[in-house]
Amino acid sequence: MAGDWLQRGRLLIGEERQQRLGNARLLVVGLGGVGSWAAEMLCRAGIGSLTIVDADAVDLTNVNRQMPALSTTVGEPKCNVVAERLRAINPGAEIIVKQMFVNGENIPQLLDEGGFDYVADAIDTIESKAALIRCCWERGIKIVSSMGAGAKGNIADIRMGDLWKSEHCTLAKNMRRTLREYRGIYTLPVVYSMEQPRKEAIVPNPEGGKPIIGSIAYLTATFGCYMAEHIIKNL
Repeated sequence: MAGDWLQRGRLLIGEERQQRLGNARLLVVGLGGVGSWAAEMLCRAGIGSLTIVDADAVDLTNVNRQMPALSTTVGEPKCNVVAERLRAINPGAEIIVKQMFVNGENIPQLLDEGGFDYVADAIDTIESKAALIRCCWERGIKIVSSMGAGAKGNIADIRMGDLWKSEHCTLAKNMRRTLREYRGIYTLPVVYSMEQPRKEAIVPNPEGGKPIIGSIAYLTATFGCYMAEHIIKNL
């Protein structure tokens, strides 16, 4: 790509940090309303290598908040759509695609093969989320995790803090309960919202299973930006 497209970023963060970003290897797990935007912000910051992981295809209900979700991409794997966009942003970046559902069995291999400097966790399944956090801790890999962005709509209530001190987040509460089983995980940087969940934004799923939770792009994307900021500042 002709020209110095990172000039403005370099002016802000300095040459040394920009080079550090260019040499970094990052993993983003979950490419929904939070993770897809985190991946884009990291790519635009000049990260040299991004591994993106998601098992799902774009659904029509994703269009209101997820970066890969367009009327023209419904049915396509999210990983492929996001990868195409990231490569268009920075053709020089290494973009590695893993279309898979992560769990306790395959996460160790994923981490061991990647040589990652940082992990962005945007998983919404408690068991997989806990397994990723635990495996990162065991390997000394830095990780930042997104808590629940659903049923909330006030940007001013978003916080970057510690899981064990977060408030008014059902996912964070469940994660604390789950992670207590793993000794040694005494702190975890998370993005969460102080806003009380809006009960009217949570309705039963007529097809059964998990309830349908309302969400909106400006809120979920801001979660993703908080994650990207934390990683960029702490690499």
